[in-house]
Amino acid sequence: MSLENALPLIIAGPSLRHCDQQHFTLWFVSRERLSQLHLAIINAGFERKLSSDEVHVIKLGQGAYQYLIRVSQPELLPNDTVLSYQLGSAQYTDLFTDVDELTYADKSEIEFIIKPQVDNLLHGSCRNPHHHSGDALVAADTQLAQLDTPQQRPALLMLSGDQVYVDDIAGPMLYAIGQVITLLGLNQEQFSDCNLTSSEQISYQPAAMYQRHLNLLPKTQYKAKTAIKRWYINHPIFTSSIAENHLVSLNELIALYLLSWSPELWDLIDIPKEVSGLSKANTQRWQREWTHLLEFKSGLQQVRRLFAHLPTYMIFDDHDVTDDWNLTARWEMAAYNHPLSKRIIGNALIAYTLFQGLGNAPTKFDAEVRPQLDALFNERETSTQDGSTEKSTTQDQLIDELLRFEDWHYSLQTTPKIIVLDTRTRRWRSESNLGKPSGLMDWEALMEFQAELVNQPNVIIVSPAPMYGVKLIETVQRMATFCGASLLVDAENWMAHPGTANTLLSIFQHRKTPEQFVILSGDVHYSFSYDISIRFRDAGPAIYQITCSGIKNQFPEKLLPYFDKFNGWLYGHFSPLNFFTKRKRMSIRGRRPNGARSQRLMNKSGIGRVELAANGAPTKIAVLHADMSETEFLPPRRS
Repeated sequence: MSLENALPLIIAGPSLRHCDQQHFTLWFVSRERLSQLHLAIINAGFERKLSSDEVHVIKLGQGAYQYLIRVSQPELLPNDTVLSYQLGSAQYTDLFTDVDELTYADKSEIEFIIKPQVDNLLHGSCRNPHHHSGDALVAADTQLAQLDTPQQRPALLMLSGDQVYVDDIAGPMLYAIGQVITLLGLNQEQFSDCNLTSSEQISYQPAAMYQRHLNLLPKTQYKAKTAIKRWYINHPIFTSSIAENHLVSLNELIALYLLSWSPELWDLIDIPKEVSGLSKANTQRWQREWTHLLEFKSGLQQVRRLFAHLPTYMIFDDHDVTDDWNLTARWEMAAYNHPLSKRIIGNALIAYTLFQGLGNAPTKFDAEVRPQLDALFNERETSTQDGSTEKSTTQDQLIDELLRFEDWHYSLQTTPKIIVLDTRTRRWRSESNLGKPSGLMDWEALMEFQAELVNQPNVIIVSPAPMYGVKLIETVQRMATFCGASLLVDAENWMAHPGTANTLLSIFQHRKTPEQFVILSGDVHYSFSYDISIRFRDAGPAIYQITCSGIKNQFPEKLLPYFDKFNGWLYGHFSPLNFFTKRKRMSIRGRRPNGARSQRLMNKSGIGRVELAANGAPTKIAVLHADMSETEFLPPRRS
């Protein structure tokens, strides 16, 4: 059967990305190259053939072409007006007409709305397909379907990290990835200076699962000087405790993204529930993961519909690349000085750029990154005269460019202004000990962040890791760091590095910064909300730390209640221990989940919902769970 007959026309998408009054950005993947694309935006007075500059196409494989439609012009889209879009080509009048369940209720068109005044939004992070919890993106779509009018919809969806888990892949998912690589004819790649010479050597048979940490992933070449040295001598560079199926090649990463967002691909592959060649424990693990992946697959049509109707923005955290990515300077030395680990990290960055980064702020990539992306997927290999294949350096050059790239962050010109931070690539490295956690942003990046705040009465900050976290957990991480185990406990918080912590707190305390901050975060796999002010100052900024994590993930269920209880005892609002922390000048009041007395942390996967007043202050902070229940975080009682 040919690819044209086996595959649907639209393999993934459509997904609305950066959309405002001046920009319309649409992402999708097609089985074939399309020509003479024609876009109509109903109620915006826009209808014409798109130019080559407005259509960016990447050939992912023989049967997969990624398209990013980006139209920019003054007053392109009217604000607060119900709009719809239709895209056609020379071959097809309407590319999306045959996509199942793409519209709401009795609507025949994909409707969206541009809201420059952010009155409410959705946010969340950490979506692991084989986690046992439900997918909160499905609940978000269900809620949108129940709204009476599009004007009631959130202004946008903000995904603040770990949209995919490159380092934690279920066995059945890896098996599916192998089938997708073959089905779509995704490009293979060559490796050098390691025991793997080509991605074609990678086996996707069940018997080969759960072994990559033993026979494929690279190991450190140094002996770490720590109090628990035996854990880190010749330790794998990739430090995830569940890295048995860690992805390696670029085609694996492309397949993972498509399987995370495309319901059709799942219908074209066959994953057996019963397999042979695994140990008894891994056989049970396979069956458990297979069940959870079937549940994940069942909601993908709704996830696609949500992305098609709601402008969606993304930023990476660590699992989009690998666990503990750039956490310490020593980790960086080990990872970037080994050719295979550098390639693995670089491949994840290429995939992030394709599927996430380009849609956030397309023009940022035009100068250096986009030409090299085009070259990589058009000229992967060259042949020498004697017939042997010489590996092209294009992929390594692109990886070097992405590792130098410092423009992953971006801002949205909404009201309030939204500032999305890159907390992974511009780290403030420890000078006293290379094994200590690096600051999440260095001094130059923090100064650029402060410049973004000038003349803003209020802002929304997107920080993948909470700026104001749970103090007890941060104390445990600090103690583990003292013992040399910062990687073991994921000691990545804003207070872990004194330079970053003091600079950040100075920004909040500066009298010329905004009067109101709303901070949206994820990362930690539980949800909470704090109201924050400056102690001993009558006037000053009102700060709201709102954390929602994960969309499909949770903290260890038996452990979090203990952290919650002891944190309240030791670091409650009136505790004198607060004056021994870096945030001693800050008054932090935790919000209670509705129906709870002493609880502050909510350990149930969901998607965050924030409603904002005209002045930017949150009027409602809630989490919508996969079972359609809702937890609201109630304001603290005032003394």
